[in-house]
Amino acid sequence: MQLGPEAVTLAAILNKQMGLSLGHTRQVLCYGFGLEVSRGGLYRALARMAGRAAPTYDRLVETARQAPVNGMDETGWRVAGQLQWLHVAVSAQVTVYAILPGRGYEQSVKILGAKYDGFLIHDGWAPYYRFQFAFHQSCLAHLLRRCREMAQIAPPAAWTFPRAVEQLLRTSLELRERYAAGEISEHGRRTVTGKLEAKLDRILETRRRNAANRRLARHLEHEQLWLFTFLHCFGLDATNNTAERAIRGMVIARKVWGGSRTWAGARTHQILASVLRTCWQQSKDAFTRGVRLLRAPRAVILDIVPGAG
Repeated sequence: MQLGPEAVTLAAILNKQMGLSLGHTRQVLCYGFGLEVSRGGLYRALARMAGRAAPTYDRLVETARQAPVNGMDETGWRVAGQLQWLHVAVSAQVTVYAILPGRGYEQSVKILGAKYDGFLIHDGWAPYYRFQFAFHQSCLAHLLRRCREMAQIAPPAAWTFPRAVEQLLRTSLELRERYAAGEISEHGRRTVTGKLEAKLDRILETRRRNAANRRLARHLEHEQLWLFTFLHCFGLDATNNTAERAIRGMVIARKVWGGSRTWAGARTHQILASVLRTCWQQSKDAFTRGVRLLRAPRAVILDIVPGAG
């Protein structure tokens, strides 16, 4: 049986967006619509759809490279049973996934390009700082969680340092909310931001006997320049929660069906997942666009790409 555009698009949504395995997707098509198709047949149909969507994917990558702000994250992804990495870049308009053999700068730059000069919001992973033309915002949520966990297990003589750092970071977030609510002027925001930065300097000047505190202090010294970017550039997010949410569905899919069996399958996954997630992000109907893509007599660029008709 040859599947029509509606069935293939539904299969793509079930497998690449909702995280069902190909076997379970096959069962949905069989039980719901009486369509008998093998997992191999579904694999080939989705690969053909990814080929149709490749020009749109390439334009999504271009859009991400031009975006003023991108949140980035990565997670493990198996290809042919071997550990690789799934990367994501999320801007205000598009989401781009890429499955690549590594977790470093060389892989991240394949999405954004070496000359990216916008703002990067991330968890502080060192390779991201090699984007030398970009401005950075280190995720405060990660640091707050680390401080809480340290304070819970630290001996009495050592818990004051992570608590002090946690309080300082919370104060910075409260300052952002006060400014957004109109409770403090721009001059006041800048003044308090300077005081927070000076207080962090003083906190880091003290020597730490506890090994965990020393590690945290070294990390803060490395991140210090980029902790309060969101206070200097109002409207910038202080956490990379957006990128983490974009990658959560991929983590669930990995747990359900393990990743990709081949690099060709990984390419299919990154293309279709990017297109479907961007449709969701823009509140556009992924089903009708997938059907249109498959019915078009020639290659088309979907209207999820800014400026595309």
